[in-house]
Amino acid sequence: MGDKLETLNANLAKMEELSKRLVAALGQKDGTHDAGLTGPGQDLYVKAGSALFNDMMTNPTKMMGQQVAYWSKAVENFIETQQALASGQFDLPEDDDDAPADKRFSNPMWRTHPYFRYVRKQYELNSEAIEQAVSELDGLDGKERSRVEFFSRQIIDLFSPTNYLATNPDALQKALDTDGQSLVDGMENLVRDIETNGGELLPTLSDPNAFEVGGNIGTADGKVVFRNRMMEVIQYAPTTETVHRTPLIIFPPWINKFYIMDLKPQNSLIRWIVDQGYTLFVVSWKNPDESYAEVGLEDYVEEGYFEAIRVAKEITSEKQVNVIGYCIAGTTLSAALAVMQKRGDKSVRSATFFTTLTDFSDQGEFVVFLQDDFVDAIERQVTEKGILDSFFMSKTMSFLRSKDLVYGPAVRSYIMGEAPPAFDLLYWNGDSTNLPGRMVIQYLRQLCQGNELAEGGFKILGETVTIKDIKLPVCSVGTKTDHIAPWKNCYRGFEQFGSRDKTFIMSESGHIAGIINPPSKKKYGHFTNPKVKGTPDEWLEGAEFHEGSWWPVWEDWLKRRSGAQVEARNPGESGYAPLLDAPGSYVLEGKKA
Repeated sequence: MGDKLETLNANLAKMEELSKRLVAALGQKDGTHDAGLTGPGQDLYVKAGSALFNDMMTNPTKMMGQQVAYWSKAVENFIETQQALASGQFDLPEDDDDAPADKRFSNPMWRTHPYFRYVRKQYELNSEAIEQAVSELDGLDGKERSRVEFFSRQIIDLFSPTNYLATNPDALQKALDTDGQSLVDGMENLVRDIETNGGELLPTLSDPNAFEVGGNIGTADGKVVFRNRMMEVIQYAPTTETVHRTPLIIFPPWINKFYIMDLKPQNSLIRWIVDQGYTLFVVSWKNPDESYAEVGLEDYVEEGYFEAIRVAKEITSEKQVNVIGYCIAGTTLSAALAVMQKRGDKSVRSATFFTTLTDFSDQGEFVVFLQDDFVDAIERQVTEKGILDSFFMSKTMSFLRSKDLVYGPAVRSYIMGEAPPAFDLLYWNGDSTNLPGRMVIQYLRQLCQGNELAEGGFKILGETVTIKDIKLPVCSVGTKTDHIAPWKNCYRGFEQFGSRDKTFIMSESGHIAGIINPPSKKKYGHFTNPKVKGTPDEWLEGAEFHEGSWWPVWEDWLKRRSGAQVEARNPGESGYAPLLDAPGSYVLEGKKA
């Protein structure tokens, strides 16, 4: 007993020292970050408050009914708990009707212990009351309602009893079992994350020391054969004696880094494409600093897309290439192809788009962040700083799935004292990049808010283009549960392309897992329908489901547009001397360097 007390006191002393370090870490916070980046503008609060007040005045019966129902359930929950405590019942029988639908409450104590059962039920009652009140508000348009619902959900998730030591049975038990060591470890994790993020709080999702880009991830054999201020171009070494004549270029998004397509050999899209007999080039984008403030989408197109196409053509001595654009790189690829069409440039034979939005008339879950209050704040921030720091993109993406990417990891790390897992996908997810100020505003104002690619025309490089200007053979891959680029929205824009040769594939799973879905896993299936016409629902109604990965179906489409077989090409054979080994140097820039 004496040893345990001594250990507990020692841990409490460590907590005191860590508290001092925590205060110092919080003091690092950059006070110049625009406040508008952390929450909605006051106008949303005013509109929601006005709608609530109007409901109270015009329909007091509805409001009173909601309150009475809530009070009744709350009192009933309290009485039930009081009776259990009064009778000395500290181990209530489990109720089959009370089974946890929410995995946060999987511990049986949430159903059998009076205290935790009361806390859980009251939280559920509070959540239900908030959701009902918001859903029944009148006087809000669709976008305002979506935003009020989203931010209400954030409040509900924030106040989950699982997030706090005093109301989390797992955390309390672990603190007891470890004589407080779990609390010390949790505080160390918390301080580390705040120090890492310059005074801001965002949980580390993966063990930062478990992976090394170019060491145990991003290891496909290749050479950097070209570099400019926007990108490095990597040519991958062939694994077959012959390859298709037409080379292939992948343009990944510059919000994250390209090695999502080469995490490990068994799920590497890059390796798989090379193994099918293609000369593959992949663009690795520069992680911009403040000196890139005036870089816009036109610079990405001219110094990125057009230059990569030129380099691949010169290296292979071919007149045409095939291209792939992923997410925002697919959106920009569509603009680049439209410019090429206007200029009569036939350098691209076919194009594939992964989870790509081109029609932003329906902004999906991002509607929350695409209104003027947030975009105004971003514009003020990038005007001052020159870039949108990667931290804000990571935070935005995480809060779209806050239970899984914010509160769940925070609970495990900070109050359970667990080390982040060694998970390559989450490591990559945290390795985001900065964005040039001019590019961010163009993308948000002109493409997302103005929807200029689909409506009216987007002015770039002296041309006014729309997606209808795209005429070459195209293939688009959407993913069924994608919350970043919903497949129906991807389809809606793709259906408007001017191409006569259009193929759409819908993969199961989401934005990443639906794309990085190797045939060897036999995990997620896909849908195909040769007719790309009509609404997304009409397309899906006529689609056929197939087991397994979409990769072979797409490759069959690609090879019919890739020419005859020629002798395999090795990096450095055609006048472009290798600069360094893949994955290059640009991918190492940033916080994961």
